[in-house]
Amino acid sequence: MSAAAITAQELHSRYQNTFGRVGGYLPRNPLAIDEFQKSLAPRAVDLKDDLAKSVREFAEFIHSDGIARMYVSQMIDEVPEEHRHIRSIDDLIQYLNVVVGWAPSYDRDPQKLIALPMSALFGYMRLTKSGHVAFRLPQFNDALRKVMDTWYQYLNSAESTHVLNTRNWFSQPAIELNKLYEYECWDHRGEDYWGFTSFNDFFHRRIKLDEFRQLAGEGDPSVITAPADGTVYNMARGVARSDEFWLKEVYSLENMLWGPQCGSEYVSKFVGGDVYQSFLSVNSFHRWNVPVDGTIKHLEKVPGLMFSHLEMERPDPTTYTSSQSYQANVNTRGLAFIECGPELGNRMVCQVVIGMEEVSSIDWSVKVGDQVHRGQELGYFSYGGSSMALVFEQGIVNEFTVPQNDPHTHPDDGPTVFVRSQIARAS
Repeated sequence: MSAAAITAQELHSRYQNTFGRVGGYLPRNPLAIDEFQKSLAPRAVDLKDDLAKSVREFAEFIHSDGIARMYVSQMIDEVPEEHRHIRSIDDLIQYLNVVVGWAPSYDRDPQKLIALPMSALFGYMRLTKSGHVAFRLPQFNDALRKVMDTWYQYLNSAESTHVLNTRNWFSQPAIELNKLYEYECWDHRGEDYWGFTSFNDFFHRRIKLDEFRQLAGEGDPSVITAPADGTVYNMARGVARSDEFWLKEVYSLENMLWGPQCGSEYVSKFVGGDVYQSFLSVNSFHRWNVPVDGTIKHLEKVPGLMFSHLEMERPDPTTYTSSQSYQANVNTRGLAFIECGPELGNRMVCQVVIGMEEVSSIDWSVKVGDQVHRGQELGYFSYGGSSMALVFEQGIVNEFTVPQNDPHTHPDDGPTVFVRSQIARAS
């Protein structure tokens, strides 16, 4: 056993606090993860000579990069023997090749539900000491991102609709979980797959906004509205240009708002400003809306980490919500810089959309130069969990009007907010 290996009891303790497990998208019983990984073996054999191009390139990278190979080998070996069903890098590659052609399924038994197959594949390994390091390696993430793109293409294909049926995502428990009766698809139940063309088409389905997400503050420009459905994680004021983002509830604007295209052009505007951050669950409405009236000044997708979370001396006692500020600084994310109108002093807001777990894509519904209005669609996530942050230039927010939970003691207990509802009032 590796000196850094953890016991089965420690592994299960860490697993029980992961986002997927507490959120209900991975099984309550961790032994179902074992069964899932074992179930991939026969399919992996069938596909052994038919590796997806991105998976083959991922394998070539790991085998050619000595540092990546070391950490990946170690994270496999650090999983306790009785739960080590992926026993080598070649096993990992073969199993990954299966999952990129795997549409997430719904199971009404919470002991067995595997709605996040990538998290189930990486679940044990990334909880190890070497796993923490491996999933932070930039080149490892670059190679893995291409694999995720392959999976995104599959989830965008007609082939992925096979899970859209009454035994799966259209079953009564799944309908209740996702509140499908609030969505436009409810009026298309008589059509094949309820009118959806792919699994991702189902995931970023449109809600009946005027009926279920009415816009707050009509005619009042001082009202700032929620950019997405979610649970409030944190509201921070007087945010620093640079800070130790690897600590809990800390934001570093230089890292959060930096992108390869915009660099640090906009960072100075936001020093001393405010941050609002909320968490989107997998069954949330995954289209985001504009929180203020203004003009789109810059849009950018920033490549970053995936499947990484805040490393703590003890297992995170939350659903990894303590990792959200960390992920806002380092994860794959989209940056939408919006210049407010004269009513808000022509100041700037940045909407930061943050990929978590298996988010496979960020798509914009607007373009640079567009005049936008509160409640207008800004874009959407494809499959997975995600987080959303608003960064306000100093002087915009007079007060936040949603209750502030204490992220230090109750980070999972923030209030639920709905897109287009009021979250703050401008000065």
